[in-house]
Amino acid sequence: MDENVMSQAVVRPPVPTLEEVAERAGVSRSTASRAINGGLRVSPEAQASVAAAVADLGYSPNRAARSLVTRRTDSIALVVPEPDERVLSDPFFAGTLSGVSAALADSDLQLVLLIARPGESSRTIRYLRSGHVDGAIVVSHHRHDALDRALRESGLPCVFVGRPFTDGRDVQDVQYVDSDNLVGGRMATQHLIDQGRRRIGTIAGPLDMSAGVDRLAGWRAALAAAALPDDAVAHGDFTIASGAGAAQQLMTEHPNLDAIFIASDLMAAGALPVLSELGYTVPTDIAVVGYDNSGLATTTKPALTTVIQPVVAMARAAGARLLEQLHGIPAATAPLIFAPELVVRGSA
Repeated sequence: MDENVMSQAVVRPPVPTLEEVAERAGVSRSTASRAINGGLRVSPEAQASVAAAVADLGYSPNRAARSLVTRRTDSIALVVPEPDERVLSDPFFAGTLSGVSAALADSDLQLVLLIARPGESSRTIRYLRSGHVDGAIVVSHHRHDALDRALRESGLPCVFVGRPFTDGRDVQDVQYVDSDNLVGGRMATQHLIDQGRRRIGTIAGPLDMSAGVDRLAGWRAALAAAALPDDAVAHGDFTIASGAGAAQQLMTEHPNLDAIFIASDLMAAGALPVLSELGYTVPTDIAVVGYDNSGLATTTKPALTTVIQPVVAMARAAGARLLEQLHGIPAATAPLIFAPELVVRGSA
């Protein structure tokens, strides 16, 4: 190399080592390591001395080496068993991401978004079992994903947002955070009954998810208590397009409906234009109640009466519960269930 080039080369200071930190702090290398990696079995005095040495020297732990020692990755997965396009378009998932991020804000954990496309649950399970993450939060769980069973068997710390749909299998040892979807479905339907509506249909969610099953059950329970028929049912998949298709089917089969409980705001947003095209005025001819209280509910015409699902709070609580597991705090013995609330707007 040319001497002039060599003379202009930047000479970087040596990177401080763990041994230098230990020497500066006046402790052994193992004590310094424990202090840096969590403070286990380290006196307050030694902890303070190591912290001061780290600051003085500008020491930065080698994360890869630390992982080999601690067997921790300092990352958790947010697992969403849905197609890419739905994850990117449904405000439910944006709220979930916001809540989990808020829960992790004061930690050093990194959040990994793991989109488990339909039919790829086995690959997702292999990833989660292979030590890539320290824990997982699962949202939008479907019956055939089998994620609840696989995670329970793997021992990986996990929390579900929404009750795992298990076909009767025991879920007592799977932590989850949810809202009371059955009560919410009943609340929405009762609001329509209280308004004098007597021919109330529903656009239900998918029956391979607990939210779809429970909201439909709530609709049926309210109608049964009022001795009203419950035969007017169409199904969607919590998307705008499915709501439009289900509304067309429902009104073709039951043109005399005077109210509809729709199990998500997205499906309601798809249904409202169809009702208008078919000549129904909302709420004069037919009242509509949605579910979720997403930002979309205030943009529909008319604005949507809907049931609040506190997505951000649910996801934040799930993140907090996962942190407790990672810190060795005994797992909660019961799920955390949020009570639903109704927001009345122009559609009902």
